[in-house]
Amino acid sequence: MNTGLYAQSLEGSWKLVEENGREITDKEVIRIYQDGYFAEGAKSTQDNSFLWAQGGEYDTGDYTETIDFHTMNKALVGVDLNPKLTWEGEDRIKLNNVKEVQVWERVSDNENELTGNWVITGRQRDGEMRRSTPGDRRTIKILAGDRFQWVAFNSATGEFMGSGGGTYSAKDGKYSENIEFFSRDDSRVGAKLGFDYEVKDGEWHHSGKSSKGEPMYEVWSPYAAAYLGNQ
Repeated sequence: MNTGLYAQSLEGSWKLVEENGREITDKEVIRIYQDGYFAEGAKSTQDNSFLWAQGGEYDTGDYTETIDFHTMNKALVGVDLNPKLTWEGEDRIKLNNVKEVQVWERVSDNENELTGNWVITGRQRDGEMRRSTPGDRRTIKILAGDRFQWVAFNSATGEFMGSGGGTYSAKDGKYSENIEFFSRDDSRVGAKLGFDYEVKDGEWHHSGKSSKGEPMYEVWSPYAAAYLGNQ
């Protein structure tokens, strides 16, 4: 029996299990909902090749999506979509946008200190921390339900610069990522990266070595405050 939209929370990670009545086996599609934002990434299960990424703001009142990035259809950037969302139990939803009927199952709704939607606002270079205010071109990182996805894009032009994601853990100042898809380099799938982290004044300070082995120090701020708060 379907239950009302207001009874459950979408926040966490979800996996696409069925589309138009067909079980999904040839690809893995993960969607993360958190803090009024969602991000979706897909890869082939055969060779780990990147398939697509999309995401943007969402509203659960009368479920709507406002697309910020979409690798398959750039024309959808800035468009408000209104697929019909229905719940099928506590951990299963159906999204019907007329052309496609998708069934998603919840992967996890676990939370930790870094659960949230973040945008990068600082990078250390040559020993100096350089801060910036995110604009149309920005890099976000959404973490929820033991999953993460980062995306670099320009919501004004529809340009997509890259995305990657997978599973993560954050505990006692140690942050780790297991990369499960990466738009720029499929060979990075399976890599495990470890970093130090600290939350100071509501910001995520992230340090360690980059995927290229170079020292890095980044500052990530809550998206709602750093980006939406400056619009």
